[in-house]
Amino acid sequence: MNDSSARPMRRSDRQTSDAEARELLTKGEYGILSTVSPTGEPYGVPVSYVFQNEEIVFHSAPEGRKIDHLTAGAPASFCVVGDTEILPSKFSTRYESAIASGTITELVGQPKLAALNSLIEKYSPEFLQQGADYVAVAADKTRVFALQVRTLTGKRRR
Repeated sequence: MNDSSARPMRRSDRQTSDAEARELLTKGEYGILSTVSPTGEPYGVPVSYVFQNEEIVFHSAPEGRKIDHLTAGAPASFCVVGDTEILPSKFSTRYESAIASGTITELVGQPKLAALNSLIEKYSPEFLQQGADYVAVAADKTRVFALQVRTLTGKRRR
């Protein structure tokens, strides 16, 4: 999934495999979605998400700054940081991270409902029925978007 036109990673000795980057995206609790407005204003916002079918799916309120950026049509970037450990004596940190980029589309209808239920499965697996009931009531009050992953890189310091 790595884009051959992208700049090579400077510390390629720390680059993870594609499978490891996907695993981190799958298990991550939240990620930072970074967008740019039509006027060039950058914006990064933490979101809960699900990674499935080569897409990073997340929900949003119906309006706001994030929506303004998402509906502008510009590519987006998404970063997840996994386990970290500060190494004071080395003036460094152990870490793992994955960065994806791609285009954003809004999900509607059945794909939107399926995405909302996937979020319930990830974050509230012991409350599936209550979550399904909540989705049935709240689906019209939320918007759901998917970042189609075009590039994905992972990096780790052990």
